[in-house]
Amino acid sequence: MQETIQNKVYTLRMRNGATQEELANAVGVTRQTIIAIEKGNYTPSVLLALKIARHFQQPVEKIFTLV
Repeated sequence: MQETIQNKVYTLRMRNGATQEELANAVGVTRQTIIAIEKGNYTPSVLLALKIARHFQQPVEKIFTLV
């Protein structure tokens, strides 16, 4: 069984009323990277996951889940 990572980036971004571009600028990546993360096509580095968690003021484990 292959493990994957699910995330709540889209849900948190929408809840905060932010665009993909705004989130990308806040964490220092491109909008395309945020799109790929939200679609589950890209697993962010630990550094990027921590930046996203800090941006949303959530523990990283609440945003990214190993399934």
